[in-house]
Amino acid sequence: MPNQEQLDILKQGYKVWNKWREEHPDIKPDLSGAFLSGDHGAHLFNTNLSGANLSGANLSGANLSGANLSGANLSGANFCSVNLFRADLNGADLNGANLERASLIGTKLKGAILTNCKIYGISAWNVVLKGATQDCLIITRKNEATITVDNLKIAQFIYLLLNNQEIRDVIDTITSKVVLILGRFTPERKAVLDALRDELHKHDKLPVLFDFEKPTNRDFTETVRTLAHLAQFIIADLTDFASIPQELQAILPGLKVPVQPILVKGKEPNAMFSDFLIYPWVSRVYRYKDQEHLIASLSEKIIQPAEKKARRFAIEKARRPRFV
Repeated sequence: MPNQEQLDILKQGYKVWNKWREEHPDIKPDLSGAFLSGDHGAHLFNTNLSGANLSGANLSGANLSGANLSGANLSGANFCSVNLFRADLNGADLNGANLERASLIGTKLKGAILTNCKIYGISAWNVVLKGATQDCLIITRKNEATITVDNLKIAQFIYLLLNNQEIRDVIDTITSKVVLILGRFTPERKAVLDALRDELHKHDKLPVLFDFEKPTNRDFTETVRTLAHLAQFIIADLTDFASIPQELQAILPGLKVPVQPILVKGKEPNAMFSDFLIYPWVSRVYRYKDQEHLIASLSEKIIQPAEKKARRFAIEKARRPRFV
């Protein structure tokens, strides 16, 4: 049972609660089994619950964004549909907690105990899990056969793999619709970029933009390589080519994904670009007069040739002998 006096203070809002915590630093709040869902849960953002005992508490649907739950006892607690955006759960004990449909975006879980948790429908992005104990994470719903994984970040993908039709749809969407746009998107190039992206949407494509103005490092290059291999084709904007030859050099060998370079008339590509034409998946530069010309010719000069080349590569791959 929760400490009723502490529970009453908490229900007055995070400002009153946090002030009380500052005035009583030696007290470890006991909110075990408390019902903090509904209207009460809406006031828990930015709340200092570090070291608190919330075992068995019901926080379903609560807004705990920015809350400090570090070192808290959250075992068996109900976090169903809880917002944990940028919450601090470092060192927290979540053994047996229900995290179904919870939103963990930028959530800190370093050294946390994540065992026997229900995580169906979880949204996990940029979660910090260094040193966390992850074991028997249940990814299936109550009425489904129990399937567990030991990695929070891959749980969504594993569940998707279990549904063959869904994974086929995802793969088909990626390989038939994603168009990777490489370039240096300075303010001068922004209008062209926006127009190109909008036009690709009209052709049922999913443009993914990668700006090479950012510093390059190994992780950066690996990300570009991964995106390149997932795309149906690539559009490389050479108008400000000085920023991208290193990345092209890193991704082009063994790529076998159509690459269509574009360049506004009146400019010349970097001399290094001619070295890339040894790869059959790299087309010759398409030169356009202005933004309107690029958009008007996009289907005929870029999309259709790239799709044709992609189909040819797919056929060649299918005919390639397989060795067991």
